[in-house]
Amino acid sequence: MDRDLTEPTSDLAAEVAELARRYRRANGPVIRLVNRLGGAFEAQLSALPESVRSQIERVTAQALEASYGVAARTPDLGPRGPIAAVIASGAAGGAGGLPTAVAELPVTVTLFLNAIRAEARAAGLDPNEDWVRAECLQVFSAGSLLKQDDGVNTSFIGSRLALTGSAVRNLIAAIAPKLAAVLGQKLAAQAIPVLGAVSGATLNAAYLAFYREVARVRFALLKLAEVHGTEAVEAEFRLAAAPPKVIRA
Repeated sequence: MDRDLTEPTSDLAAEVAELARRYRRANGPVIRLVNRLGGAFEAQLSALPESVRSQIERVTAQALEASYGVAARTPDLGPRGPIAAVIASGAAGGAGGLPTAVAELPVTVTLFLNAIRAEARAAGLDPNEDWVRAECLQVFSAGSLLKQDDGVNTSFIGSRLALTGSAVRNLIAAIAPKLAAVLGQKLAAQAIPVLGAVSGATLNAAYLAFYREVARVRFALLKLAEVHGTEAVEAEFRLAAAPPKVIRA
C-alpha cells in the first residue's frame, strides 16, 4: 500500500514525538511544587505593596529590552556556568528581601537569555542573527511555568527579516506579561529575608532548567522546519504534545 504523502514521515514523527516528550518533562519537581503552592504564592504576592506589584511587569519589560542587547555581549559561560550564576543571583536577590529581589530581576533575566542563546548556538544557529535573537526571546512565551497556562506556542518567525526597534519592543511587550507572572511568584517567595535567599536560588535554578529545555526543543523544531517545512512540523508537534483524549463509556 502506498504511503499517504500528506502524513509525516516516520522519521519526522519519531523525532517530533521525542521532542514533545522532552517538553512535557521540562516541568521538573521544583516547578511542580511551585504550581501546587501557586495559591500561597499568589496570596503572598497580593500582600506586597501595590507599588511593587505594578512595578513587576514594567521592570520585566525593561529587563528583557536591556538583556536583548546585553546578552549578545556577554561571554559564553559554558555548560555549568549559567546554573552557578543564576543560583548566586537568586541567593543574593533573596538575601535582603523584597528590595534586593526586585534589583536582581534584570541580572537573572539576562542570565536566562544568555543561556537560551547558548542553546541556539548548540543547535547550529547564529544567535547574533536578528531572527534567531527574536526566537530566543520567544522561548519565554513558548509554553509556561504556570499551571493555568499549559499550552505551547510553537509559532515560528517565517520571514526571518531584520527586526526594527519597534518590532522588538512589540515582541517584548507581548512576552513581558507572561514572564512577569512567573517572576512575580519568585519575588513573592524571595520577600522574606534570608529564607528568600534559599527560595531565590532554588527557583532560579529550576526556571533556568525549564527555559533551557524549552529552548532546546524549540530550536530543534526550527531545524526540522528547515527540512520538512514549518506547517508540517508545527502540526506534528501539536499532535504529539496534545494531552491524551479521555474515552468515556
